[in-house]
Amino acid sequence: MTSWRAALLMAFVVLVFGFTLFVVSARIWLPTDMAAPAPIR
Repeated sequence: MTSWRAALLMAFVVLVFGFTLFVVSARIWLPTDMAAPAPIR
C-alpha cells in the first residue's frame, strides 16, 4: 500500500511540474501585449 501511495504522489508531482512548465512556456506563444503584466492604474 505504501508503494502505491509513493507512486501516486510521484505521478502527481510530475503532473504538476509538467503543467507548470506548459503554462510558463505557453507565454512565449501569446501576443506581446497579452504576455505583459497588467497595467497599474
